[in-house]
Order: sequence, then C-alpha cells, then structure tokens
Amino acid sequence: QVQLVESGGGLVQPGGSLRLSCAASGSVLPINTMGWYRQAPGKQRELVATISSGGNTDYADSVKGRFTISRDNAKNTVYLQMNSLKAEDTAVYYCYARTFVGLHYWGLGTQVAVSS
Repeated sequence: QVQLVESGGGLVQPGGSLRLSCAASGSVLPINTMGWYRQAPGKQRELVATISSGGNTDYADSVKGRFTISRDNAKNTVYLQMNSLKAEDTAVYYCYARTFVGLHYWGLGTQVAVSS
C-alpha cells in the first residue's frame, strides 16, 4: 500500500505564495507521474499540474506562469510552488501519483485558502 502525505497548505493573502509538498511512502512501486489536483467548493476536481519521472510538466492554463511543479525522484516527493495566489485558487489540493504499471494513488488533501 502507498500513502501520499501532503503538507504546506494554509491561509494566505492575495498575491502571496505557498509551497506544497507531497511524499509517497509505503510499498512504493516506481512512480511515473506525480501531480496536483484541486477541488473548490461546489466544483469538480481539476488538474493543476503534473510532472513525469523524466521531468516533463503539464499545467492548467489558469496557473501557468504562477505555479511551478518539481519533484525529487530519490525521495518520491513532489512540490508545488504557488506564487501570485488569487482568491480563485482557494481549494483543497490533492496529491496524485501513478506508477509505471498503472496504479493510481491519492493523498487526503490539504486546504489552501486565499483571502484578505
């Protein structure tokens, strides 16, 4: 079994920054893709950013230029640096991992609130 544990969420003012971290632990098979999704109240879960084991990244249009995803393969950890935060970025952020054999894992989520 694999556990994904997120950290780094919190309350920040508009224009501020936060850095999320997610570490995979347990019986970890080699991980291909890691990433972040988010779900705001009353909305569906949506992709924020993903990164492959080779470093290829993909971002939602709404966060391009503001968020940066990175990972440490040796530590099975993925990060999300969020700058210039907006109120519409308020959501629960979920860590995601997919192994090379197609297994999917989700974290429990961490709350990000952007408000003055």
